[in-house]
Parts: sequence; structure tokens; C-alpha cells
Amino acid sequence: MTHWLLRAAAPLGVVALLLPACARAQAGSSAAPVPAAATGWTASVSAFPVIDREGRAVRQPFLGGFDVPRPQLADIDGDGDADLFVQERSGEVAFYEQTPEGFIWRTDRWQDVDVGEWYRLVDLDGDGDMDLLGELRHSYVRAWRNDGTRTAPRLVAIGDTLRDATGAPIFADRQNILNLTDIDCNGRLDLFIGRVTGTIDRYEAEPTLGSDGLLRFRFLTERWEGIEIIGAGAQPGVAPTVPLPNGSLHGANTMAFGDVDGDGDIDLLWGDFFEEGLLLIANTDRCPSFSLRSTPVRFPVADPVLTSGYNAPTVGDIDGDGDADVVMGVIGGAFNPSRTSIDNLFLMEQSAPGSYRIATSRLIPTIDVGSEAKPTLGDLDGDGDLDLLVGNKLATDDNTTATLTWFENTGTAGSPVFTERGLLPIRGTFSYSPVITDLDGDAKPDLVIGTWNDRVQWWTNRGTAAAPQWQMVDSALVTLTRGSNAAPAVADLDGDGDLDLLVGESSGQVNLYRNVGTPTAPRFELVTDDIEGMDIGRRSAPVLADLDGDGRPDLLLGSEDGILQRWWNRTSPGGAIAFERDPAFAMQVDGMAAPTLGDLDGDGALDLLVGTISGGLRAYRTGAGN
Repeated sequence: MTHWLLRAAAPLGVVALLLPACARAQAGSSAAPVPAAATGWTASVSAFPVIDREGRAVRQPFLGGFDVPRPQLADIDGDGDADLFVQERSGEVAFYEQTPEGFIWRTDRWQDVDVGEWYRLVDLDGDGDMDLLGELRHSYVRAWRNDGTRTAPRLVAIGDTLRDATGAPIFADRQNILNLTDIDCNGRLDLFIGRVTGTIDRYEAEPTLGSDGLLRFRFLTERWEGIEIIGAGAQPGVAPTVPLPNGSLHGANTMAFGDVDGDGDIDLLWGDFFEEGLLLIANTDRCPSFSLRSTPVRFPVADPVLTSGYNAPTVGDIDGDGDADVVMGVIGGAFNPSRTSIDNLFLMEQSAPGSYRIATSRLIPTIDVGSEAKPTLGDLDGDGDLDLLVGNKLATDDNTTATLTWFENTGTAGSPVFTERGLLPIRGTFSYSPVITDLDGDAKPDLVIGTWNDRVQWWTNRGTAAAPQWQMVDSALVTLTRGSNAAPAVADLDGDGDLDLLVGESSGQVNLYRNVGTPTAPRFELVTDDIEGMDIGRRSAPVLADLDGDGRPDLLLGSEDGILQRWWNRTSPGGAIAFERDPAFAMQVDGMAAPTLGDLDGDGALDLLVGTISGGLRAYRTGAGN
């Protein structure tokens, strides 16, 4: 029996919370969510040029970021190279085609299939093209047959779930990612399902199909090769924060098969929730047998990669040199999740048989600030164009603070180029939600910043418009009457010449504060903590802008579920501030949607940027008010 006794950190959360939760129905919505194009905005992963901190152009900056990427390599278009599939969100698989310029995004919903919490591409019927397995909620196995070709796939759902030789449904824990290969070279696929106990169930395909057209799999063993991946104790020098059950830990897991060590047989790579590294379980024999070395080893063997845990590998020849390379997504496990919230899609290239080097930890470069990106547009440096500032939930190098990343517009007001300039010197709390505005009327940009708790901060510019220096004026410009995750929006809502304030919160309502001070000395007074009975579900994130050209700021409201609502400003002169919901508008974007608006290309129409739960941004060009 192969035991792997790890020194794993105590869990930061239950295993069931590893993968993104299934999207919930929009609370109180009177319109079905629609894609961006139906609202008049056009999505683009390369809408505006972006330059990273090293001066390199980011080819696809608006992919939405990566937090829990689950990759797989497969030549899906039959051109002889390995294409890349990545699941970042529940139910969706994104497709990146390999080209001479690298992996190029083609779609977020390949073949428009709902794969649940995991997927696996495999040639189920032996016809030379890739079929698909995914989760049939909850924890069964659905199959799609490729009725297209090797160069033009077309998936068709078959049956309801994979079944064993007796006809009973096969159960696969939804937090584990199964795999298939012909391990004994007899021409029949073997199905391997990792269990949360740290063991592997092995099935083998029957020679004939079931009546539903699906393969049947005969159960062979629940402890294949005696493998049992067990974590015990805690990180060296770190005491557990919770008692450990029986001194050992099991976790969610994922597997990949391939000739990893270059000796001509099939090896196994294993990622586990309680394992900081990726484990190589090497095969020391060739078909028809499979024999293990005495102990799994961390991979790459010479220089193991260590992450926050639960590493999801896939094996394929990336560079076309005839040997196996490894792509690994970091789903995040029991070890400090923030440290790989950006560096979480690794490429390890094989340079000699069994020898690997880490080529990159960001295989798909894109804007990514960690998790829960919250953008705002404004002229931060006083040069007359819109810059981009992005808050996040937690810094990648400091568990005590969030950060604000500045992308300076080094282009023009009508042709922006966003160049990353690093972090603003503002730290000290979590989940920054910024707004760039001149709150005190001195013609210099200030910052109004929502935080994870119930407070909104005010940072004034004590420098110049061109060279701002930030100083906190008030750590509690306003304090919510309830809730947390304050998300401010600023505009003159009542037309009296000073700036008023809307604040979203975790419960989904929106708070209204009227400025009862002056344009140069603001003082905010709560009008209502539930304006118009707005309820977006959870995590309301407002932005104010004139969407219909009537001179009054309207409201676009983001949510945890990724649905945007639009509310028209119906305030009459001298009247109470009022909004009216647009019942026909319910735009579907990414989860934890945090919108910001601005005319970035100078065409007179507002463009839309949306921060996502994965720490990135989505971009939508013009068409506001349509």
C-alpha cells in the first residue's frame, strides 16, 4: 500500500466549497438574463490595449481573470497541436486555440454545454475524435458524443449518466475530477475516480454499449494499486487551527495520466486539496501491468512547484517537440489561498526525459488582481483622460490588506492604452471598492473607497492633479446601518450642485446618502438604507452615469450572481431622489460583477468594464442606452 503522509495545513474551509457554487436564479428579476450583445454592448477580450508592468503588451487583457482554473489539453481541431480548455466557472468550459501567437481565446462556452463542476475530454467510442464527460448534478457523470469530426466537433448529449455493468449509476464526488486511459493496453478504456478518502476506484469499459448508447464500466477495485493519499499534522512550524481527524486528512483530488518521466509508460499525476504540491506516482513497468514506486514524489522532481493546494494537471505536448509537457491549474486548497490567486496556471516544459522547468505561472496573460476585482474609471493623474483603478479582496503578498492597482492611460482620451503602474500606497483593510471623484471641489481627484466591513473611506489628494499624494480624511465617511462589503457610487443625484452617495452592500440592497453639506465640504446624511426596495440578491455594486442622455445619472447595478440591472433616474427638479427599474434589462456577466462606465473611445457612448470574482475584468464596447 502506498501511503503519502503529508504535512498539510489545517483546512481554510470545507472541501465542498472548493469549486465555484452553481449560479443562483436572480432574485426578483422580471427579465431573463441576456448576453451583452442583446443590450447593445459588445464584449471583447482585447477591447483596449493594456501594457503590463514589464512593458509587454497583454494580448487578451479582458478575459475576466483566473481563480480556480481547471485545464485540459486536447487537439480539438485536428491540426496536430494541443489546444487548451479551461473551466473557471461552474457549467462553462472556455476554449483557447493554439496558434503561432500562443493560446488564443475563442469562446467562454465551448459547444454551449453545461458540464457542472468538472469536465473531461476523451475518445469514448474509439472513432478518433474527442467526446466529453461532465458532471450531471449532483455527482453523476454525463456524456456527450462527438457527432462531428476531428476538425469540427459537434457534441450531442447521450443517455443520462454513466452506468456500471449492472446498470447502476456511477457516482463521482463533484469536488474530484476523474480521468480515463487504457492503463493495461487491451483496447478498452479504464475509468479512474478519486475519492475524498484518498483512494482510487478503477472501472474498465465493457466490450459492448448499453441500450442508451453509452459505454458500461465494470467495477474492478476501490483501492487501485493500494494508493491512499493522506495528509497528516500541519505545516512545519505552524500549529493547526482546528483539530485534525485521527491525525490525518483526505481531500478533493484530480488526476492526469501521461508519460511524465519519458520512459515509455503511463504515469499518474495527482493533485489533492491537502497537498501543497503536485504528486508524481510513477509507473515502473509497461503494459499490460502498472507498478508503482514505493513513494509518490512531488513534481517536478528536481524543483517541485508549491502552491496553495489542490493542483489540477493535464499532460500534452505544448511545444511540439515530441515529449510531454504539463499544464497545471491551481484550484486552491489548505495553504494560503491568496498566494496563488494570480499565479495559478502553470506551464512546465520537459527539457529532457523526466526533467521539467517551470516556463510560466501565468500561461494566459490577462488583467488579474487576485480575486473580486472592483474597477473604477477616472482621471487619476490630471491629464484629461480616463485612467483605470482596480481594487481587490486581498493582496497576494499580505494577508492583512487589499490593494489598489493603477493602470495609467498612456494613450489619449479617444484611444486609451492602459499601462500598469503598480499599487497605490493605500493599505490596511480588505475588499477595496474604489471610486475616483473630486469630493471636495478642489479640481483634484479624491478616492472614495468601500471596504469589507460597514464603512466607506475618504482619501483626499494632498498633492497635485498630476502628482497625487493620498491622505485619509475619514475612515468612516459613512457607516452602513447593517451589512458589510460597502460598494460606493458618487454623483449629483438631486441636481443641487454637490455629490451624493449610493452604497451597495452584501445583502443586496442599496443605501442612499444625500449631501447636506456643500460642494467643498461634503456631509452625508442617510435618506434610506433600502432605496426603491432594490434587491439584487447579494453583493450589490452600483455605478452612476447618464445612460439615456437626459442629463441625470442613472444606475447600473452589479451582483454576486453576475446579473446587471439598469435603473433610470426619475428625480424631478426639487423632488426626492427616485429610480425606476428597467424591466427589460438583465445583462448576464461574470459572478461578483462590479461595473464601471466611461466613454473610453471618444465616440460619445459609454463603454463598460466589469470586475469579476476571479480578479479580472470584462470589457464591453459602447452601445449604452440601447
